[in-house]
Amino acid sequence: MKYFYDLHLHSCLSPCGDMDMTPNNITGMAKLLGLDVIALTDHNTSLNCGAAIEAGKRNGVYVIPGMELTTSEDIHAVCLFPTLDRALDWSEYVDNHRIKVKNRAEIYGRQVIMNSEDEEIGEIEHLLIPASEISIMNAHKIVADFGGICYPAHIDRDSLSILSVLGEIDEYCGFTTAELADITKLEGLRKLHPILDTLNIVTNSDAHYLENMRDAENTLELDELSAECIISFLNRPKG
Repeated sequence: MKYFYDLHLHSCLSPCGDMDMTPNNITGMAKLLGLDVIALTDHNTSLNCGAAIEAGKRNGVYVIPGMELTTSEDIHAVCLFPTLDRALDWSEYVDNHRIKVKNRAEIYGRQVIMNSEDEEIGEIEHLLIPASEISIMNAHKIVADFGGICYPAHIDRDSLSILSVLGEIDEYCGFTTAELADITKLEGLRKLHPILDTLNIVTNSDAHYLENMRDAENTLELDELSAECIISFLNRPKG
């Protein structure tokens, strides 16, 4: 069965995420847009995923717990997990392996933790944007040890992407999937980077504002709607 997806969304916990990106607003907007499944992927943390999952249940949208990791090379990568516990374990691991600089909310924005009722229950002190100590070369393997999948984000962008930083996707990284921000760029990129012919390709909004969330147009063909099934699908080498 085909399911409409957006597997790269930020909440108000990301410093660059709008304060309107609350668990209920995100999942409610996803429902209005016709999405079946979304992933919450805040920068270097998964601490709002539990609230989003609960809000998604009320709003009729399946939520996968995730993160947008910033690697040591300043490359962004999407990480998705089969359960909230796995995502939170990963979040703690990243927190212990990232640069700690106190956030200046007046410059970068607040980093707000919410419950499923959109009530503020905390705020992360250290800025979430800086790079972690985790290399893009090892990220896929390390995330797999936590039961999840990792793949390079918005590879078609001119910054914070694996192609803009390294110029290529090394087979050593072990990726089975890559994300494009603009799917119309795929054919041109395939000519320059033949490895893309071997990867599953997804395209997501990377929305930091409600108005940037996209209408339901991209689908995954799945046996069932579950985080485990999606991760398994994206982990499967392209035949």
